Amino acid sequence: MTVKEVRRAHVRTQGARAECGKVRADVRAGDVSTRVEGEGEPTSSAAQAATVAAGRAAQELGVRRAEFELAVHLGLIAVVDAPGGGRPRVHEEEIARLREQPGFPDGLAERVRTVGTAEGAALLDIAPARFTRLARAGCVSPVTFYLNRYRAVVWLYLADELAAFASRETELLAGRTPSGMRTMLESGADWRPRNWRSQRIDRLLNRTSDPWVRTAVQASALDPVQLAEVVDDPYERAYLVRVRPEPVFGRPGSMAAREAMGELMLADDPDEILWRRVNLTLELDGAREDRPAPRPGDDGGIRTAPTVRAGAGPRTGTAIPASAAEPAPPSDRPGASGFPAAGVPTGKGLLARLGWRGRGDG
Repeated sequence: MTVKEVRRAHVRTQGARAECGKVRADVRAGDVSTRVEGEGEPTSSAAQAATVAAGRAAQELGVRRAEFELAVHLGLIAVVDAPGGGRPRVHEEEIARLREQPGFPDGLAERVRTVGTAEGAALLDIAPARFTRLARAGCVSPVTFYLNRYRAVVWLYLADELAAFASRETELLAGRTPSGMRTMLESGADWRPRNWRSQRIDRLLNRTSDPWVRTAVQASALDPVQLAEVVDDPYERAYLVRVRPEPVFGRPGSMAAREAMGELMLADDPDEILWRRVNLTLELDGAREDRPAPRPGDDGGIRTAPTVRAGAGPRTGTAIPASAAEPAPPSDRPGASGFPAAGVPTGKGLLARLGWRGRGDG
């Protein structure tokens, strides 16, 4: 596929997405009309009868299970909690909506199609080495990854996003690499893990409005030492672990994949760490205003966090198999070159809570 063909495919995809948004709005309006008059909630029996398991939903939509899970992660398919716990389920109305979209059954599969470096380079009609440089420089962001036979991380990219990039940044596909980008790459910069983390966090935030869950999402990017410096209450830290959202259909199966996921989730650059600490502090303030974290001996009167579901609207304000991981995130702000060790006194100001000390503090 040439760059021109990629651009034409992107234009067709944008039209399909506009139609999809219109249909989604109609479905949501229909959902509101099904509520029981006088109660404000749909009947539980109707909700249970109108859902199907994820495997069956994938079959009816004509996609593989991995593609289905990635579509859920990207917010393309809305899921609901199974009655009594268990894996999420899909409303039959949601399946009907997707089946009525233009281009079904190939449209959904194309929107979640992922490619590696070689196929992505061919899609953009550039050399694999140039594609790798663009990815390392943060021009294109991976959506997921897998481990090869040597347990090395292999990044995967959405073909649809590469098409958009080819249409938007034609000057980067040919000619000399800009000098600023060359300097950054020569210094060893690699923005692929950072961009994957940012997009993953953004998508998780879009799926919940609960302030403590949102705080837990921000906390997931910090190691225990960094987290303890921002959240000094051990009961709050324990609660964040308890409500932290996992991938909708569970963690990667193999131990190696789980270890790789755990390492990739943690911010590893000083300015990225600072950016995550700032966001965590802001979310934590909102969570504390909403309700306190549970303490030992609480009788259950404290309101608990609602279950995170794909398709839930974000709260106004801030801001996987080794399968689903996660538009471009907010630009990370440059910060200091390091942070003080644990045990820095906590103050009321934002900088003090982030672990900064004044110049005269030594």
